Parts: sequence; C-alpha cells; structure tokens
Amino acid sequence: MNSICTNDRVELLRRLRRTPDVLVAVATAAVDSSELQLQQTLRRRFPAELVRAALTLRELRCRARCRFARADEMWFDRIGLEQATGSLVARHTAQRFTGEVCDWCCGIGGNTIALAARGPVEALDQDAAKCLMTEWNTEAWGVRTCVTVTVADVTTLAATGRLVHIDPDQRAGRQLRSRRVEDCVPDLAFLSGLIRSARGGAIKLSPAANLAGRFPGCETELISVDGECKQASIWFGELRGTHDYSASVLPSGARLCGHPLDALTQVKQPGGWVYDPDPAIVRAGLLDVLCEQTELARLDAADEYLTSEQRVDSPFARRFKLSAILPGNERQIRRYFRQHPAGEVEIKCRHLPIQADALRRTLTRTGRGRITLIMARVDGRSRALVCRRAERSTD
Repeated sequence: MNSICTNDRVELLRRLRRTPDVLVAVATAAVDSSELQLQQTLRRRFPAELVRAALTLRELRCRARCRFARADEMWFDRIGLEQATGSLVARHTAQRFTGEVCDWCCGIGGNTIALAARGPVEALDQDAAKCLMTEWNTEAWGVRTCVTVTVADVTTLAATGRLVHIDPDQRAGRQLRSRRVEDCVPDLAFLSGLIRSARGGAIKLSPAANLAGRFPGCETELISVDGECKQASIWFGELRGTHDYSASVLPSGARLCGHPLDALTQVKQPGGWVYDPDPAIVRAGLLDVLCEQTELARLDAADEYLTSEQRVDSPFARRFKLSAILPGNERQIRRYFRQHPAGEVEIKCRHLPIQADALRRTLTRTGRGRITLIMARVDGRSRALVCRRAERSTD
C-alpha cells in the first residue's frame, strides 16, 4: 500500500475497513493454504486490491503481536510497523508526561496510545494514511476520545510552551534506517530549535544513532527490552532528568543514571562469576558506573564483559558461573570439549573476530547440559571462558 499515492492509500484503507467480510475471510483461512490459493479463492468474492491489502494486514498483525497486545485489532502498513514504538517501551516513555501532549510524527500511533492513557494528546503526521491508522488504533485501545489527530507538517508549527514527543523519520526515503541524526526528517536543526522552544519533551531515535554531542544539555536515555537495546530517548526541558545519561531495562523497569566519566573501574582477572551487561548500559556508556555501584570489575579495558569473586545480583547484567579459562585458540577449545562434551553450546562474543556458528559446529556435543562459551579479552589477551548460565538468584 506504500507504493501508491496518499489519497489512494487512504481510500483503500477506508474501503478495507468498510468490507469486514474480507478481513474475516483472511483471518479464518486454513493455515496450510498458500497465499496464491487464498487470493484466487477470495478474488471470486472481493476486488483484487482489497484481497491484497487484507493479506498484507494479516501478515503485519501477526508480526505485531509480540509488540502490541491488541495487534489483531490494529491497522498497519510495513514502514509504519517497523517504525512503531511497541506498547512496553511506549508506556515507559509516557510515564514522564502529564497533562496535554503533542505527539509529532505519530506514525501509526504507538506512542499516541500510551500517552492518551495519561491525558489529552494532539497527534500529528504529514502522512494522511498514518493519521487514519492512528485514529483507528486509538479506537482499538479505547483512548480515541482523548486524541485529536491532524494531518500536518510539524516543521510549520510552533511548540512554544508545550510538551512534545517527536519521532523523526530516520529513513527519509531510504530502504535502511540511517544512523546519522543529521539525516532525520525533521532534521537536526529543527530538533535543536524544538528543544529550545518547547516546555519539555522527548525525541525518539535509534539506539545506534550518532548521539554523542548532538544534544547538549539534554538527558540521553537508552532503553532495552529483554536484553535488546530498542530505543534512545532525548529528554529536554522540564522532562529532562537530573543526569546526562540513563539506561532503562524493561520489563523490570530498573534504571541506572550517571555520566560515563563519573567512574573508573578496575580491570581484574576472571573470578568465579562472569557477567554480560545489558546493551542499554553499554550504549549509555554507564558500564563503569555499574561496576562502581555493584563492585564488579572489567575483564579488559576494551571489552564489556565483567567479573566478580562473589556472586552479584543485578538487573543490569546476566550472570554466568565460570568453569574453566582456555586460551582463545580454536584447537585447544575443541580439545576441551572432546574431554568435556556438552549437550548444547552457546557462544557469546562482542569484539573478537570469531565465527561463532562455524566454531560451534566443530565442538563435541554428545554430552548433557548447556554450556556458554564467552570469547573475550582478558587483560589484553584473547580467552575462552567456559561458563554455565545462572538464570535464578539461587544459581
């Protein structure tokens, strides 16, 4: 639906919504029927363009289920779903907002829904089809009466004295998301002006974006979900926190704040425990702050894996019990696993040039249990740390 003009996309969406029978037919089709067979069957009853649109929507709703509890009632297009903020992150972000909020570049309304659960929202996007999907999605979540949706170019609007959430387009006509903030639409100059004029707010960006030095005087928050860094939020004005950097780990909601220069940790040889820090902590530059607060230490100044003699419980790092330390030599690693075969081998590596899948295929796996092999630098030298995951606090 993205390849046709906006007016045609809007009309196609409206026709699809007015024809619920095609959506029901697609949703209840046999799982083992091919898309070609299904299209041929449905085209006897419905126009071809409606059948294609319904099949696309079914696919997108299935993909969205891991991010939206009511995905089967929501409306998406491909780019809208890729750029949408999932419910868990959106609710986390919305917690700082109170009162009336502008949700600029609202897309399909992921953030709008979460913000509207807390107060009135003015949602804007220059794409009329996205605005229509935001209307219907807020209706599906029961917050439609709290939302005003307007088709508008936000660069023509004033934000003076307002609370604003904005999700700039990081693709801007490209197939892949750009990591350069300068490539966003609206651009960096507009975002910088927004920070100066608005009462407060947040800018949603990719966690892989070149954030350093782009937003002086703001708080940069990195957000992860289940061990995957999902989003960077640039907080400004009255919604800025008291620290320059923060990392939030979801779903626990644990939060670490500080500055990368606030702490300097020691480098130590591996103790009885090894830790893989959450990527939000790493991306926020708060690894040494974490070490200082938990008495963990680095294995190497240029690597992120941590260690301790005694077990440390932290929501910001996954814990592993160390069994053996091997040279980072594949021949010696293979020899160890011939002598100590595992049932399953997980290989973790951050910076060393290791082909994990190729190495795993060479290891003897005729035993029992799961082993984690952490390939890391230890005081400048490549090492293979044989570990077992400690998932529970009693492990």
